[in-house]
Amino acid sequence: MENDRRTQNFTEGRILAPLVRFALPVLAALFLQAMYGAVDLLVVGQFGTAADVSAVSTGSQIMMMLTNLVSSFAMGATILLGQQIGEGNAEKGGETIGACVTLFACIGLALTALIVPGANALSRVMHAPEEAFALTSTYVRVCGAGTLVIIAYNLIGSVFRGIGDSRTPLVTVAIACAFNIAGDLLLVAVLHMGALGAALATVAAQGVSVAVSLALMRRRQLPFTLRREDVRFNGPLMGRITRLGLPIAVQDLLVGLSFLIIQAIVNALGLIPSAGVGVAEKVCAFIMLVPSAFMQAMSAFVAQNAGAGRYDRAVKALRCGIGLSLAIGVGMAYLAFFRGELLAGLFSKDGEVILAAADYLKAYGIDCMLTPIFFCFIGFYNGIGMTRFVMLQGIVSAFCVRVPVSWLMSRQRPASLFRIGLATPCSSMLQIVLCLAFMAYVKRRVMPERQGMSGVI
Repeated sequence: MENDRRTQNFTEGRILAPLVRFALPVLAALFLQAMYGAVDLLVVGQFGTAADVSAVSTGSQIMMMLTNLVSSFAMGATILLGQQIGEGNAEKGGETIGACVTLFACIGLALTALIVPGANALSRVMHAPEEAFALTSTYVRVCGAGTLVIIAYNLIGSVFRGIGDSRTPLVTVAIACAFNIAGDLLLVAVLHMGALGAALATVAAQGVSVAVSLALMRRRQLPFTLRREDVRFNGPLMGRITRLGLPIAVQDLLVGLSFLIIQAIVNALGLIPSAGVGVAEKVCAFIMLVPSAFMQAMSAFVAQNAGAGRYDRAVKALRCGIGLSLAIGVGMAYLAFFRGELLAGLFSKDGEVILAAADYLKAYGIDCMLTPIFFCFIGFYNGIGMTRFVMLQGIVSAFCVRVPVSWLMSRQRPASLFRIGLATPCSSMLQIVLCLAFMAYVKRRVMPERQGMSGVI
């Protein structure tokens, strides 16, 4: 194994500094990844029509949900690799990655076969406004054709994070982001291709990122050897990856579906609310970057320590992550609640769309002080392999709180995007309660059984 600073062993030494060093490149990579959709919407908002903005916002939400599904499933690889390293069995990584490649290639082909011919149906389910329906379908169809590229892009990042390297994914994402910006400017600003140009630029940029990532993997000395014969159907390993990753993927799929339902509810209110929520969601993608980065970093950090039986270090990391990300969340809350028009103005030049987005962002301002807490808990539970609980708490909060509250608020007259948006912090409160309650169970039963000791919290 190459002993450089890119690959980290989290089972020894200090906790906060290594956690932050790992989280910062993850944060930067997430920022650049958020730039994909944001740049699409930014350029389309400046050089396209309101219909283009609505198409990109709705279409990108559909693709974001599917992308999150794949990246969440790939967390199974991150967790398994981290646990293998913590156990001192890093040499098994080649077989693990080979099983991942086979499994995710099958998933990619299946998704492509569903999305491309089903683009119109997905747009119809989302209640895409009539003026933007054809453009939304085109955006989804083009991105769906690039599903295999999107899957490879996310899987490679998960592999690097699993071995404690968060810097290499940052480099590849930065390259892809630069290509995406260039593609948007060429296809949308110069050639005026609107939503179609934004979709083509996104897929092409991720293709470049995959090529660069594969080139870097060939040059890197990894803690395992990936052989051609490892890329095969390996039932036991594919089963472990699925047991770890599938609950996370199902949770993200259904939670993403809940947000799509909210988008559909808002779409029924008209073009301006639809575009406004689309703009607000792009802003939120940036606002939520810090807790998302700590969630991913927490998963990798805790997975290694769980493999080594160091649950005391895992719990200390949880405390550090919550404290630091919550402190930053307060600042994000101020910006979202009091400066929403300024933030929304970065993605649209339409005054009505900006006001609608700012109204919706006020609710996310409240959520900024809740998300850092339960995101860190989710990363912790993922790392110790309790992914079924992660799935259950996400589903309960989404469909028992977020969707019903959004629907009820949309029935009030006059309709208020702020009141509809309050469904999100309401669901976050429930998630925090569930995570705290489950920690009592983990403290009493899981940790003593796994490491032969109690009182670690």
